[in-house]
Amino acid sequence: MHCFAQTARRLMMAAAASMMLTGAAAAVTFKVADQGDALSMDPHSLNESLQLTFTGNVYEPLVARDKQLGLVPGLATSWKQTDPNTWRFELRRGVKFHDGSSFTADDVIFSYRRALGEGSDVKTYVGAIKEIRRIGEHSIDIVTSAPFPILPDVLSLWYIMSKAWCEANGAGQPVDKRKGVENAASFRANGTGPFRLKSRDPGVRTVLVRHTGYWDKIESNVDEVIFTPIGNDATRVAALISGEIDMMQPVPVQDAARLAQNPALKIMQGPELRTIFLGMDQKRDELLFSSVKGKNPFKDRRVRQAFYQAIDIEAIRSRIMRGAAAPTALMIGPGIKGFKAEQNKRLAHDPDAARKLLADAGYPTGFEVKLSCPNDRYVNDGEICQAIAGMLARVGVKITLEAESKGTYFPKILSRNTSFYMLGWTPGTYDSHNPLFALMATPGAGGQGQFNLGNYSNPKLDELTARISAETDQGKRNAMIADAFKIHADDIGHLPLHQQALAWGMKKNVSLVQLADNFNPYKYVVIK
Repeated sequence: MHCFAQTARRLMMAAAASMMLTGAAAAVTFKVADQGDALSMDPHSLNESLQLTFTGNVYEPLVARDKQLGLVPGLATSWKQTDPNTWRFELRRGVKFHDGSSFTADDVIFSYRRALGEGSDVKTYVGAIKEIRRIGEHSIDIVTSAPFPILPDVLSLWYIMSKAWCEANGAGQPVDKRKGVENAASFRANGTGPFRLKSRDPGVRTVLVRHTGYWDKIESNVDEVIFTPIGNDATRVAALISGEIDMMQPVPVQDAARLAQNPALKIMQGPELRTIFLGMDQKRDELLFSSVKGKNPFKDRRVRQAFYQAIDIEAIRSRIMRGAAAPTALMIGPGIKGFKAEQNKRLAHDPDAARKLLADAGYPTGFEVKLSCPNDRYVNDGEICQAIAGMLARVGVKITLEAESKGTYFPKILSRNTSFYMLGWTPGTYDSHNPLFALMATPGAGGQGQFNLGNYSNPKLDELTARISAETDQGKRNAMIADAFKIHADDIGHLPLHQQALAWGMKKNVSLVQLADNFNPYKYVVIK
């Protein structure tokens, strides 16, 4: 018996060791690279799609999006209007944060106040909310300041944080990227999502692991995600070809065809809802970074139109973007509610007209101004800005180009420390009210105009934006949206450029879902 027992113990230990080895071998790691990094783990600190898609794997909203970008229950199981200004949300029971604490109505109310508070970059998602009332531990009423029929659409990018965790870790307020203020939420996280944060090394790599206590089914077979920012295009491509990473984005437009021919790889391409545009400081009496003293050229519509007509958008589309862009005259593209193709007609590229407009405005020899631009956020962003600098030079405008990493770029322009800048925008609600409210309305309370960094202002557009938010008749609403976009276009409020195309590269054994908002939910990734 003694010998048998020893033998049995050895067999059991060997079996256990074998199971451990088998389990370790079976663990699936997804290695993904992007040209830039998520700048913080705080989901309220930066309203930028890479930041939101990454933290959206860790944190969750009340109302989520499915694979077709339709609304589905998230941390709320249902919602309904009880009167024109009130929505009743029933919250999901049994949900645990990654630290094991329970999700309740108190976390929603705390996250609302946090998202509306100082330092928040997501005020536009909660700005229409007047208050949130606790009905019970898993029931709330969201009261809006006025009727707001698209409230569920707006909530899909407002992520819920743990009240207890934030308060215990000194993260009661959002990380303020404009002021360089950090807190525990910069580097740590405690969400309810399908993945939890394992480690964070900013600018180097961030590791997520599967949340085994997740409340819903996870379609992915991935146990670990290693996210690595690789800014250099050639290095990122080489990492994919060598097998060092499983997936990358964006694929440089010049490499897409070559990578598509590689039998070990595949390219996923499609239209993106993001619009790339240029903004101009139209508020200061004197530009910060210009040779013009004592006045602001961008306050003159003729100057703004001259800049518009100096830009050869077709050259940018064909030469720099290699066809992977759709030039636009609007601040939205197809796929956004309220888009009208008949309005999408650009002013002609006309350098002679641009020179005359500048002369008529009092700048016959042009002037000098700095263009602020990221070089690792949008597709070929630095190259586009270089090309625009050359085009403006032909009409007498000397551009001092300042292209930099988004880590320093966004804090600068979000604090409005710029005269002329590039920005890209995907309406998080997939509705025209979002860019009207966030990008074009006069900066004001509740996140209005929070990303109108040049302070463009037209009271008629503001009035229409407010009416659009409350209008339930879709025909009337679309007519008002068209009127608002016409006002903005007639004013040359911004300089719209194009909608860029999505291009993701990956190994053949990777299956995932490419969404038109450029989000990559890891819960859908399967590695075969």
